Amino acid sequence: MVTNDPHILETIHTKVTHEFSKTLEMFGLSPQDARLFVTLYLHQTPMTLDEMSEALGKSKTAMSNGVRALLDQGLVERVWKKGFRKDLYQANENLYRNFMSSYIKKWQEAAIEQKNSLNVMEEELKSRIQDYSDQEKMQLADDLYHRIEDMISFHEWIAQAFDGIDPER
Repeated sequence: MVTNDPHILETIHTKVTHEFSKTLEMFGLSPQDARLFVTLYLHQTPMTLDEMSEALGKSKTAMSNGVRALLDQGLVERVWKKGFRKDLYQANENLYRNFMSSYIKKWQEAAIEQKNSLNVMEEELKSRIQDYSDQEKMQLADDLYHRIEDMISFHEWIAQAFDGIDPER
């Protein structure tokens, strides 16, 4: 069946953008950054900030901030085109590798940061546990100390689990 309705393609494009954006949000992208990435990915040729702004109905400043966030994660790249004076950007093509690498890096950094914070709290508690003369408070402090140890182990396991994932496959 052949259709001459130009709105069908636009409707499908909007639905695809919305659905794929929801997946990308699971990787920690904001809804706006996810839509920006999908727009760049679907466009298939490099876009200027003005073109992105027009396509998404957002300000050029918002597009600049979004592109910067995507650049920082390695999901978008700046490209050069001879004779073109404006900056051009395009989505990196290998979706699985790029998103998994970015996601794994975020999880590993967060797990290490949280583990380090818990280590500091554990040391503080350890240094002050003798200050408690009340047996009940000493027991509460000891219980907390053991829970903190469990939490530190949990974060170590998270970091190790993500070390074993190879997004290059």
